Amino acid sequence: MLTVFSTAKPFHGHSGIIQRNALKSWSLLHPDVEVILFGNEEGSAEVCSDLGIRHEPEVRRNQYGTKYLNYIFDRACDLARHKILCYSNCDIMLTSDFSAALNLISDTHKDFLMVGRRWDTDITEPWDFDQADWNERLRTLALSSGKQNGPSWVDYFCFTRALYYRKMPAFLIGRNGWDPWLTWHARNSGVPLIDASRAVVAVHQNHDYAYLRVGKVPLHKDAEVRYNWHLGNTSEWHYYTVKAATERLVNGRLERNRTAWTGPIQSRVVNARDWVWFSILKITRPLRHPLGLRRS
Repeated sequence: MLTVFSTAKPFHGHSGIIQRNALKSWSLLHPDVEVILFGNEEGSAEVCSDLGIRHEPEVRRNQYGTKYLNYIFDRACDLARHKILCYSNCDIMLTSDFSAALNLISDTHKDFLMVGRRWDTDITEPWDFDQADWNERLRTLALSSGKQNGPSWVDYFCFTRALYYRKMPAFLIGRNGWDPWLTWHARNSGVPLIDASRAVVAVHQNHDYAYLRVGKVPLHKDAEVRYNWHLGNTSEWHYYTVKAATERLVNGRLERNRTAWTGPIQSRVVNARDWVWFSILKITRPLRHPLGLRRS
């Protein structure tokens, strides 16, 4: 049916809780689902053994230890039992609405990329999967107290095997820039790009970003972000979000998105606006700070 794959941070504290929540939710998507976790971070082997999912400790990394996303995608395609794969960030919980959307889309299209916006939700404890209604309780929590993030905040990519196999540039994971390339590549390849945001409540478990301040990360993070943004042979892909989807899943059926061509244009406008705004903030900082004015 489906192979879900990802990589994780060390299983410490809150990160350990939400990553275990995510992995467990994926394992319950279907009786025949396959879950693969890449990387040898502390606790990974134990969690995989406990949850009965596949652990692949070997991952290609750069000189700072940052993982290469293309290695993970290609290796997942080599290992997967199924034709359909899904890469998800390891803080995303998925429920039966994801499975229903995937079934509908795979019955309609031979090849595709399904993406969707995430719902930022506060979850601080292990989720109780022993309750029969855990799906419904999770969706209710996200819809009632969470917030659906913007069109560029996409944390899962569900695709057919050949779409990215040995075609992805050597992006670094955990650094900006690789996710818009995935959506652009689907469009550029003529593969249906489907926005499932209205059908799938992809629950992003809120967390802090303290791990980005550990060790040498601040010294090379910006360089790695620049590295990602300069891959892909063209800057066109920088502006592809869910707004570029050729179809949308709405009320149990696929609808053509007639404004898909405007998606990259809208993103360019938003990026230009943000650049102007932050430039103004930077220029006026010496004046604002003595007056006690905040950047907002």
